[in-house]
Amino acid sequence: MAAFIHRLHHNQHEMRRYLADRRVHPLNTYTNAELIQRYRFDREGILYITNLIYDDIAPRANRNFPIEPIDKICTALHFYATGCFQRTDGDTLCISQPSVSKIITQVTDALLTKLHQFVHLPNDVERRQNMDRFFGIANFPGIVGLIDGTHVRIQEPTENEDQFVNRKRYHSINVQIVVDASYRIINIDAQWPGSVHDSRILRQSGLGEILNNGDGHLFGDSGYPSRRWLVTPFLRPQTPAEERFNRAHKLTRSMVERAIGQLKRRFHCLHGELRVSPSKASRIIGCCCILHNIAKMLNIPDVEGEDEEVDFNQPPQDNAEQHGLGGQAYRQQIVNNHFTR
Repeated sequence: MAAFIHRLHHNQHEMRRYLADRRVHPLNTYTNAELIQRYRFDREGILYITNLIYDDIAPRANRNFPIEPIDKICTALHFYATGCFQRTDGDTLCISQPSVSKIITQVTDALLTKLHQFVHLPNDVERRQNMDRFFGIANFPGIVGLIDGTHVRIQEPTENEDQFVNRKRYHSINVQIVVDASYRIINIDAQWPGSVHDSRILRQSGLGEILNNGDGHLFGDSGYPSRRWLVTPFLRPQTPAEERFNRAHKLTRSMVERAIGQLKRRFHCLHGELRVSPSKASRIIGCCCILHNIAKMLNIPDVEGEDEEVDFNQPPQDNAEQHGLGGQAYRQQIVNNHFTR
């Protein structure tokens, strides 16, 4: 028996050596264009991400031919780009499917520790810059961000299955996203089942408490309540000024739909079905938002496709909530000051 166990361990060691020798290291193999196609980042971007979380994903010991951090990054990036857990990239790097799954979890969790470094509401200088850039689009004043919800499809969960069924009758996570004028994500809430209404996610997110006493406001569609810090369109515009307001609102708010489209095209795992638990899906979504902002920071080109995200909106709020007194008065003030001529 001892001899058998010894031979088994020897064979496993030789197999690990064989796989390590066969690994194709992407940065030594592909051009920048090919790297972006496979991993959504060029050489500089892959090295940046590797250095960012190197200490969290480096092997603890140099035994049994461990997988190097840069290979782990490429493995995880390929999953985010394709949504495939299978051997499509594992074969290239000679990594087994169980190891691929563990690597994705390790890289995702490591990147999430950097969430607030890359996804955060603007400071005073950034807030003023956002207002100026948004004003240049449709002469709409005071905008610091655009808010919308999007659904990410997931496999049927084993617990509380009915809570994850959305209005389109598939299982999903309902994700609240706020973007700035450069299509960067400045706030993300990805913890809610698909059946939860956008307005409830907003209430629980705490954005109102943060923005209510500040300068400027968010833009949202009619699925959100109208507030002093959240400007929504008129459900039934009554005057030419209100119609001009709605046109400017729609033109400006379309940027958040394009930003979500960019996110999902770059990281196709969010466009298909995440075949993981809801909690792991939420972590992957947050991780992709971090990577989206890193790609913007490094000027990585967007993946080509349709401009707008194809999704569905929540039904409008009822009049009592949609037309809260503070929100209604503030919106009318904007109409009177900027859209009457």
